[in-house]
Amino acid sequence: MPGNADTAEAVKNNPTLTVVGNPDVWRLICKAHLKPVDGKPGWMKSTKGMETPNGVVLQVTTEHVEAGGAVIACAEALTHIDGATLVAADTVPPTWNIVNA
Repeated sequence: MPGNADTAEAVKNNPTLTVVGNPDVWRLICKAHLKPVDGKPGWMKSTKGMETPNGVVLQVTTEHVEAGGAVIACAEALTHIDGATLVAADTVPPTWNIVNA
């Protein structure tokens, strides 16, 4: 999202944004979305990782979006990958890769 690369920038650019904790510990691994167009529904899928002392917690999200833009279904899954780490990928926007799994 332009202008919101990290939480500090998002708070600066969105005065009504409330933040609890540090959401920047989650790293984006991949994301794809299809915005609703011409009365057709859309969707969003993303995968994020958070490093722990023993590996990586992986979160996968899938959302189905109605034609009007409201999320009508959301599924989340979490797992831990022992011994894995996250390494920055050479992509724009920046993303991360899971290694040593």
